Amino acid sequence: MLIREERPEDHHAVARIHRQAFGDQGDVIVRLVDDLRASLANEPGLALVAENDGHVTGQVMFTRNLLDAPQQLVDVQVLSPLGVLPERHSTGIGGELIRHGLEILAQRDVPLVFLEGSPHYYSRFGFEPGGQYGFRRPSLRIPEPAFQVHLLPAYEPWMTGTLVYRREFWDHDCVGLR
Repeated sequence: MLIREERPEDHHAVARIHRQAFGDQGDVIVRLVDDLRASLANEPGLALVAENDGHVTGQVMFTRNLLDAPQQLVDVQVLSPLGVLPERHSTGIGGELIRHGLEILAQRDVPLVFLEGSPHYYSRFGFEPGGQYGFRRPSLRIPEPAFQVHLLPAYEPWMTGTLVYRREFWDHDCVGLR
């Protein structure tokens, strides 16, 4: 398996992955990905794909969001979405995408990566409940256990506060697990 940055020629395969991975919500996620992808042209972030035998089988995005901390706004990243072809679930693709992305972001001095998702799944990659560090969810629609954070080496203890999602998550109503 090869983990690499997404290229324009991958867009069709990535759309297919998210449509299959997210079922009824697939078209919404594809539109979200398109809009998040546009933000990567001007802001820090990352779109990675997993390639197996020359075929794109998974994709993850990390995009710039803000932490409204008492001292100042802090640039952070949000992991969303993560999609893997259903027939390739439980093969380690999602995990490799996450690990690779976290390594790159640590090298870029990103302090924090947030997500909303299954604590059972994401805890194996170092994600922890956000509330235990004084972080507040950007929406009450996000169940408390699903609001998670991964602390990277650039994190400092004064970095607490409310996560502020970028506009695209709101525009596509992709806030809160369904």
